[in-house]
Amino acid sequence: MLNPVRPVDSNLRGRVLLFLALALLVAGSTRAATTVDAESALEGFDAWVEGVMEDWLVPGLGVAVVQDGELVFAKGYGKRDLEAGLDADGDTLFAIGSNSKSFTATILGMLVDEGELEWDKPVIEYMPDFRLHDPVATAGLTPRDLVSHTSGLPRHDAVWYGADLTREEIFARLRYLEPSKSFREAFQYQNLMFMTAGLLAERITGQTWEELVEARLFEPLGMERSNFSVDAMAADPNHAVAHMDVDRVLEKIPFRNIDEIGPAGSINSSPAMMAKYVQFHLDNGKVGDEQLLEEATSRTMQSPQMVMTGPIAARSADPELGAPSYGLGLMVSSYRGHPHVMHGGGIDGFISAMEWLPQDDIGVVVLSNTSGQGGAVTTFVVRNVFDRLLGLEPIDWAGRAAEQRKQAEEMAAKVKAEADAARRQDTSPSHDLADYAGSYEHPAYGRVDVEIEGGALRMSRYDMQAPLEHYHYDIFTVPADLQGPASALAGLKARFDYDKAGNVNRLELPLEPAVGDIEFSRIADEAMSEAAFLERLVGEYELAGQVGTVAMKGSDTLTLSLPGQPQYTLVPKQGTSFSLKGLPGFLVEFKLPEGEGPAQSVVFQQPNGTFTATRKE
Repeated sequence: MLNPVRPVDSNLRGRVLLFLALALLVAGSTRAATTVDAESALEGFDAWVEGVMEDWLVPGLGVAVVQDGELVFAKGYGKRDLEAGLDADGDTLFAIGSNSKSFTATILGMLVDEGELEWDKPVIEYMPDFRLHDPVATAGLTPRDLVSHTSGLPRHDAVWYGADLTREEIFARLRYLEPSKSFREAFQYQNLMFMTAGLLAERITGQTWEELVEARLFEPLGMERSNFSVDAMAADPNHAVAHMDVDRVLEKIPFRNIDEIGPAGSINSSPAMMAKYVQFHLDNGKVGDEQLLEEATSRTMQSPQMVMTGPIAARSADPELGAPSYGLGLMVSSYRGHPHVMHGGGIDGFISAMEWLPQDDIGVVVLSNTSGQGGAVTTFVVRNVFDRLLGLEPIDWAGRAAEQRKQAEEMAAKVKAEADAARRQDTSPSHDLADYAGSYEHPAYGRVDVEIEGGALRMSRYDMQAPLEHYHYDIFTVPADLQGPASALAGLKARFDYDKAGNVNRLELPLEPAVGDIEFSRIADEAMSEAAFLERLVGEYELAGQVGTVAMKGSDTLTLSLPGQPQYTLVPKQGTSFSLKGLPGFLVEFKLPEGEGPAQSVVFQQPNGTFTATRKE
């Protein structure tokens, strides 16, 4: 493949991708369409769906099918709200999650058609403040890269999941995220780059991503009830609520608001409305007589741009599935020898599937209101419809998946047993629990607060709170059976570290498995910048005839003056310890008496030794 760290010949890249696309289309075009009448093909489909839903514990499902340019099926199954006993139908709103990505790619495609954007022009030329950790990626990453997962960044979803941040705030944090691959080296699924793609469209047009999708897609396609936030979905009288399988019991869970990452996954829609969107792509960007998206651009979206690797692309032994590639906001493969375009989506309590066979003019949308293992049912249903409409003997995809699920559960149990065996028994933390309590910060991942509650540590991050149980040494773990919003932290192991002076100064959390643990540096307590506290430290301190003066600068800063040396600014660290700005390795710690009163001494910790100066009366 092309060297990702060198300038890429876009014409060569285009020729390679065009060859791959043509190869796929030619392979499909040699097979004559064998589709059959939908009404007869779908006989017995209802009973089959209901049986699969029961086996996989799915509360509600919405299915829509288009064939030969027409909506031939739109129906709901089960309950859109299990607790309230409300039925799902073909018009029920569900969260579609990452199926929102193709909407964002389509908007960029429209801007390309209008000459406002070029697929292969660096993003930094449109957004001068765009920065990634890798300078090569910063300089070379293009809109095409944004929507084909080739940035070099792994998911880093913990940056935004549960956060109360704007898109611009998240965008400003991208530069602090460690890549796991070189730029364009490999496919790595990435939500933050799609958020950036939406922000790019906003910068170019002066309209919000929501306004662009509403005006350019929802309105002309007749997707009038589709929206961009679970807050808006909840106001619709026919909406599904989120569920999760908890120990084989379905439980209603809260909506997860992901407005800040909207261009990557916040759209909510119904099966019938999503069928219109699928037909739009089957018609290569055309709605009625209006060409909303140029045919060439539509074909580019549905053509291979990057070979897919990793967990999402992992192939089973199923010979019916072709090797997958990623287009622009869409996945490209083959199904039983037929060219196949698809994408999936998922967010707390919802899983969706959107797939079509372009050479056969068949499209299927399946939306469900459960996440976890039951979410796999959306894929079974799509494939069953494909088999029926292609006139093929249906494959027992659910049966195959059940066997794979059993193997996955056995593997998970084995991994857990191995992890438990690796735990060192009869160890203790190196510090009192109170020493670990404090606030820790990372420039991209934000803040983590650790406090003592009921004699144990408790961690808070964004909207998630979780107990920390001692594992071994200075490592603590979040309980694996944690439920609710903090379940995203379940099983996580937190490691505390300390400096040479013995002060706990760092917290490491494995929030992104593709890179090393994310390091959060301890930040000073807010009280260390309050005037009442600092004034207790002000004064003259004497050591071997030398006098150092600690004074206030403004109302929240201390300075240190020593004979024959420049004035130093003291930077709060922890408790009564301060570092000297610009002098790494130097630390001063004030000793306060019990109760009230000024500091009586200050300890200087420096590379050549530790020295104590006493207050001069």
